[in-house]
Amino acid sequence: MTAYSLRARLLALWVLLLASAVATAYLMFGFYSQSTAVQVAQAEVSVGRACREIIDRYAALTRRTRSIARAELGPTVGAALDLYPGIEGGVWSAAEGPLAYAYPTYEGTGPKTDLPEAERDSIAAVNAQALRVDHAVAVRRPSRTQVLLVQGCPLHGPEAGLTAWTMGRAHVNDGPAYTRFLAGLGFLAVTVLGSAAFLGWFLYGFSGRIARVEAALAAPRPDGEDLPRLAPTGERELDRLVDALNAAGGRLREARARVVAAERLAAVGRLAASIAHEIRNPIAAMRLKAENALVSGDPGRATVALESMLGQIARVDHLLRDLLNLTQARTLTRTPTDIAALLADCARLHEDLASARGVRIAIEADALPGADRPQIDGAQIARALDNLLLNALQHTQAGGRVRLGAARVTVDGAVRLHLQVADTGPGIDPAVRPGLFEPFVTGRPDGTGLGLAIVREIALAHRGTVGLIDDAPETTFVLDLPWRPS
Repeated sequence: MTAYSLRARLLALWVLLLASAVATAYLMFGFYSQSTAVQVAQAEVSVGRACREIIDRYAALTRRTRSIARAELGPTVGAALDLYPGIEGGVWSAAEGPLAYAYPTYEGTGPKTDLPEAERDSIAAVNAQALRVDHAVAVRRPSRTQVLLVQGCPLHGPEAGLTAWTMGRAHVNDGPAYTRFLAGLGFLAVTVLGSAAFLGWFLYGFSGRIARVEAALAAPRPDGEDLPRLAPTGERELDRLVDALNAAGGRLREARARVVAAERLAAVGRLAASIAHEIRNPIAAMRLKAENALVSGDPGRATVALESMLGQIARVDHLLRDLLNLTQARTLTRTPTDIAALLADCARLHEDLASARGVRIAIEADALPGADRPQIDGAQIARALDNLLLNALQHTQAGGRVRLGAARVTVDGAVRLHLQVADTGPGIDPAVRPGLFEPFVTGRPDGTGLGLAIVREIALAHRGTVGLIDDAPETTFVLDLPWRPS
């Protein structure tokens, strides 16, 4: 099932709102146009009836007398139009023009008796056409605010060439209906534009807040934090999610601390049996030497026994010192560190052993940036490199090479520091590979198996890892540490 984002849903809502507004405006315009069409049709009917009323009254007048005085035409037209408010009209002669005019329902200051000059040409044309076709003719003259309706009707009587005409106006874009229509459209436009502006503002602000939360969650965290502490966004619903994420991050950090403590205790538990074995052997050897010296009574033999016991005591002391380094909590003192100088110091410390074994030490740190230096605990990292370098020298035959390398790399958007120790020795015994970094796991008969375990603890304290590259042409260990810029 496709999952749509909140932004897409709100955008769809905005589109639906716009579509409904357009449809409503279209319906409003249709209703208004229909109402104006009805008004025009009603006005046209009234104009036609008024014209027939003039015909009927003119016919009644001609039945009473064979000759009609021109003075009688005005009152006849006025009486006919008095029944139709807003209608004006008169009698037209093809030869002489207007013979009579009346507008009894005129709402001006007095009765209107003069023919409207603006419509004179339209009135003349309609009457001429009605006389030519010998039946009623109606025309419409629309303008912006009204529709002018003119109708001409031929008059049959004693005098030829006469026509009756009536004229009315239908106000289509004026009056209360038009005002209500404009008010409705204006209110609709304001609400739609306001809704669009509000939705746009909300989408912009909400998207910006979501983007800030996403950026905070996706930002590299050199210290290895699981979840960062998110700042409030100002959006109540979104802040509830931020508070939940912050609370989850706090619980995750506490759980991680408990797991680390539990792993440390478990490691100590696993060490107990190995420690007992490692210490028991020197104690047994010292006891045997002491007993033999006491039985023999030879002062020379006692001296040899004491020297041997001192050697065993030194071995136990070295073992206990490594155990303390392995199990003690590590408080880091981070400072901007020159990695190339650190590698050079480590190589210089082991120059004598390398020369004695006929092994060359090479340093590769040219790819490091000159100005930017990572913040690490230089003493701790030097101890880890010493352990790795010592192991490499002890496993490399004469004529071989040990390489110390450093590089600044980007992994999944996070900047990392990679420290490599590689040697041309025979490699790691496959039997010890699974527990290579566990305490007392070693491939050398004279080793304690604590060196790589100490390296792992130092890497974990820096929120990093240490590992062996499987497919490398040389035996290569890599310290992968976060690059905290200086």
